[in-house]
Amino acid sequence: MSRSKLGKYAAIAKMDNVYERNPVHKGEWSKTHFGNENDIVLELACGKGDYARGLAEIFSNKNFIGVDLKGNRIYTAANLAKKGELNNIAFIREQIDHLPEYFAENEISEIWITFPDPFLKNSKRNKRLTSPKFVEVYRQFLKKEGFVHLKTDSLSLYEYTKEIIEELKLKTIKDYPDIYAMDKQESELHNIQTYYEKKHLEDRRTIMYLCFQID
Repeated sequence: MSRSKLGKYAAIAKMDNVYERNPVHKGEWSKTHFGNENDIVLELACGKGDYARGLAEIFSNKNFIGVDLKGNRIYTAANLAKKGELNNIAFIREQIDHLPEYFAENEISEIWITFPDPFLKNSKRNKRLTSPKFVEVYRQFLKKEGFVHLKTDSLSLYEYTKEIIEELKLKTIKDYPDIYAMDKQESELHNIQTYYEKKHLEDRRTIMYLCFQID
């Protein structure tokens, strides 16, 4: 491991907006970390936090938590949030299937999954963040009327997720097969573009979106 990465890992341990294998706020995130009673929104596999930070800027009346396992990405995300003076965002460095250790039942209002690895090989389908395995993880802390948002350039993942919604009898709220072909504009979909989304658009890829409820 490079000295640069080691330095970032050491710095993460001292950041007050990053939690690493430390579920200290379970059940009380809004009160004990954010100091309010606002809804909490997660971004999973957040990378450098582009989307979570964008949402935090638009929706100052909500709290946001970005989750990723890569320490160097979390370090960058947390630093950019500090520079942007975004006090309504925090980060967790952890595996997604461990999140029930961090959040209590009904603690999370929304989940965003933006441009995740689609894991195209069928043998890796359980790693897809909209697979039944992960739906059951989310069910443990997502509010009964909470939303799961998927934004992707992968037609395979988009169609797979629609199949899972039907198979598990989940409720589709929105289904946009091409968000940039829409007449209407939605700030959370159109006003935030991650590094990868910009690259996908340069390559003329279609961006798809699904919003669904687990219960």
